[in-house]
Amino acid sequence: MPNRTATKPKSKKATSATDCGISKLSPVALSLMADFFKVLSEVSRLQIVCCLKAGAMNVTEIIEETGLGQANVSKHLKILNQAGIVSREQQGVCVYYKIANPFLFELCDLVCDTLSMQVQQQSHQIQQLAALRQSR
Repeated sequence: MPNRTATKPKSKKATSATDCGISKLSPVALSLMADFFKVLSEVSRLQIVCCLKAGAMNVTEIIEETGLGQANVSKHLKILNQAGIVSREQQGVCVYYKIANPFLFELCDLVCDTLSMQVQQQSHQIQQLAALRQSR
């Protein structure tokens, strides 16, 4: 008699994980994605990205807006440009930088919304702990 083993139905959690597009990426593609997020993991670069939301700016304008030093801004703009996050355009003697992909602000909004929810949950938990402490 053949050995028949019953197959377990996939749980919803397992199904949703395998349906995720990221899970189908190769390690090389995941590495590229990780590098993209690494570029955005620096405060000064996020400051520059935020000030460019208003539109294209040159280095002097970015310095004035962010309060960062010239060498620092130039270094971070180079990194952002190499990552394809900003693009540069020569206009006369000035170089103007702008966001290459506006989707970046949607991504930032999603992250901010998530962080806001986490802070609210933590605040609620702290209030519950404080109430418990006071009831003693």
